Amino acid sequence: MAHSGSARDFVALSDLHPNLARPSVIGVVIGKTDVRSFPDRKNIGTERHTFGFTIRDSPTYFINVQSWGREEYIRSLSESFRVGDCVIIENPLVQSKEAEREEKFSPVTPSCYKLLLSENHSVVKPSPCYETDTRLLSLLHLPVKDPQDYYSLGDIVANGQSLSGRILNVLAAVMSVGEPKYFMTSDKRKGQRCEVKLYDETERSFPIVCWDNESIQLAQSWIPHETVIFASDVRINFDKFRNCMTATVISKTIITTNPETAEANVLFSFIKESAQAGALPDNTKEQGNESINYALNMSFIPVETIVDVYTVEQLKGKALQSAGKAEPLYGIIYGYISTLDIDDNVSKVMRNRCSICRFVVNEMSNTCTFCSDVSPESKTTFASFDILVDLTDHTGTLRSCYLSDCVAEETLSCTVQEFLMLEEDQKTALKWQLLLERSKIYFKVSI
Repeated sequence: MAHSGSARDFVALSDLHPNLARPSVIGVVIGKTDVRSFPDRKNIGTERHTFGFTIRDSPTYFINVQSWGREEYIRSLSESFRVGDCVIIENPLVQSKEAEREEKFSPVTPSCYKLLLSENHSVVKPSPCYETDTRLLSLLHLPVKDPQDYYSLGDIVANGQSLSGRILNVLAAVMSVGEPKYFMTSDKRKGQRCEVKLYDETERSFPIVCWDNESIQLAQSWIPHETVIFASDVRINFDKFRNCMTATVISKTIITTNPETAEANVLFSFIKESAQAGALPDNTKEQGNESINYALNMSFIPVETIVDVYTVEQLKGKALQSAGKAEPLYGIIYGYISTLDIDDNVSKVMRNRCSICRFVVNEMSNTCTFCSDVSPESKTTFASFDILVDLTDHTGTLRSCYLSDCVAEETLSCTVQEFLMLEEDQKTALKWQLLLERSKIYFKVSI
């Protein structure tokens, strides 16, 4: 089989083999790595430069391409095209690949070969044929993996650290795209980083991090709440600093933007319905979700008057310094709820309160000991949230903090009565909507 080009025939990627004389191929670039350098063992004191990319010419076939050479040649070649461009490759070397070794760092392909480019013998150039480009460009919306073979974001969060280090596929919508941040490594090399927040029906905010220029440029083209991605072979890690699960784009990763699959269409429908209902997640760049304010019995002071910000470590030290003082300590922590056992025994998350003073009543007698001047006939009680949570930031964890009463209802977005009607799996889903979300937490500490 051959593809017909503007003035010549191209060998289909599926028909490539090492005995072909001066083959030419055409394909759309679906993945690409940054230029890297390595010490040249043959010429001590010099470096060899390389980069790789992946091209596709049919729904079922794609192949990896590798180029080595002088820095000037490699950088010039790399800058001549991007992911999504259609290219013609003339006279590449067709070589059998060592799948087990090479696919640790390169995308897994259906081909048993790879293409090597030589500065002196090979040519890569843009495709001038519009009809061929149109056919090839449609391949950009087909995932390279089974469209049903992916983890939901909720599954990743729920499985937690048991998935850390695994290579998985992810289907998700784009909530926000952060600005690229640039830095210098310890060995004086320039680096960059960009964080994208994803969401789906199961999880409100999940970070995926891009470390290479190619994936960062691709991410900058994504439109929040309008773009869906299928990311094949991303690395899942547990971020100890933020105490949450994250995904990372690696050299094996191929990202399909707005995939044309049934599964992606369901997610597109979810985005549309959420937008119509006004229930889309906040897309504040780089700040995560700060729309939920957690408080401990904050009715004594207006929340807007609380402005002092603490880390967990600072708060612990401040509390020790204030020991013995009558005044409570108010403040703000930017952190996460790291423990929220609302899907456990209901008795652990609810207490009865006095309808007059709203204090927790005695469990044994079910009576309020504070309203002594009120007749027993006037005293009634009502069920209220009284949840123990752990609050965490990069400096440590505050254990057994109370999330209570109306503040808990606002946080959970449901009343006690509505909560009691939830099934166990619904309580678990609610729990994972709130856990590990970066939040602005208002607190009161009674010294």
